[in-house]
Amino acid sequence: MRTHFIAIGGSAMHNLAIALKDKGYYVTGSDDAIFEPSKSRLEKKGILPKELGWFPEKITSDIDAVILGMHAHQDNPELARAKELGLKIYSYPEFLYEQSKTKTRVVVAGSHGKTTITSMILHVLNFHQIEVDFMVGAQLEGFDCMVKLTEDNDFMVLEGDEYLSSPIDLRSKFLLYQPNIALLSGIAWDHINVFKTFDDYVEQFRKFVASITPGGVLVYNEEDSEVVKVVENAENYFRKMPYKTPEYEIANGKVLLKTEMGDIPLSVFGAHNLLNLEGARHICQTLGIMDEEFYEAIMSFKGASKRLEKVERNDKGILYKDFAHAPSKVKAAVKAFCEQFKNERKYGFLELHTYSSLNPVFLEQYDHAMDGLDEAIVFYSEDALKIKRMEPISPDLIKEKFKNENLTVFTNAEELHQYWNTLDKTQGVYIMMSSGNFGGLDLTK
Repeated sequence: MRTHFIAIGGSAMHNLAIALKDKGYYVTGSDDAIFEPSKSRLEKKGILPKELGWFPEKITSDIDAVILGMHAHQDNPELARAKELGLKIYSYPEFLYEQSKTKTRVVVAGSHGKTTITSMILHVLNFHQIEVDFMVGAQLEGFDCMVKLTEDNDFMVLEGDEYLSSPIDLRSKFLLYQPNIALLSGIAWDHINVFKTFDDYVEQFRKFVASITPGGVLVYNEEDSEVVKVVENAENYFRKMPYKTPEYEIANGKVLLKTEMGDIPLSVFGAHNLLNLEGARHICQTLGIMDEEFYEAIMSFKGASKRLEKVERNDKGILYKDFAHAPSKVKAAVKAFCEQFKNERKYGFLELHTYSSLNPVFLEQYDHAMDGLDEAIVFYSEDALKIKRMEPISPDLIKEKFKNENLTVFTNAEELHQYWNTLDKTQGVYIMMSSGNFGGLDLTK
């Protein structure tokens, strides 16, 4: 099969391109910007575009599938040529469904936790050498690629994202998967640039639950009131499996999960991660994994990339980085950090740089998000606001919305870096929360 990727350099897109190459497909692609690690990984597979840019002449009538990434625009010249030739154009999730429609599809959805839960499931399956197809949004230890597609595997495990599918398909990605088995971890308003109201956002999850195949299974977080409302109001037929935070304790800095089989030591920490673990256990049950097999495997799970991930520093300081940027994720990460290191001086850094996080209306969601930290620092770039054509935000407004007068707010990366360099990282513990890089801050030094 001949496939062409418009915007091949994206983190999701390049992994799908590699998976198709590994499957034996003929793969080509284009992009106007490709960064690491996508660049090196595509080059290694021999599918890195020779030059950057869009080239309509690459779009020929013998292409079986054009896969369109979100990075491309509606007026993309390659997209126009594909339409002109009448080629089949897929969004990323639409193509994944095509590859998995004869399989049992397991879809993990929710505003938070979905990457970690999907990663936990795959870790357990991999530990027990159970082969499945998959797509997950973070690099996992023991996995070369974030996407795997085969002809033979019976199951496909998919991380289900509520964001838009493509520039020409404005449906949420997870609405295209039609799960046989689904998980819903939580609902907290996000992507305000697309979903203008909370109800509009929740509606995507109502549709997701409605898309579960008849007689399917929904594993859901019964501690989330919004999730419970969506599940209780669903009109389609499926089996409901609620889950909640299991019992655990922290002893000598180690998290111990309380089970009928005794205390299970874990390599992850935080109540939200214990809740994620319980969701993963329920999904694994539906896939035929016994509890003892699950616990045996989960003890060695160290977390998904950038999810409370420990950074190895030259000075041996204790520092964790977390992809947390949405309010619910920040609150969960800070709570976990404070619980795990309650006897240490705790420094928390948060970078605001997404469209939602820089919106004064959405900032209300961050109330008390940094409470419990001894030093709480928020950074956002005034230049980023200008680039996004957004109104200026004052540090006082940040303090007001966070309901934390003790916040230190930086709006200039150089000043942030100067402050960072004054800190002795061997004293206290640090958590760095961002989907960016704090203006190029090197966390290893």
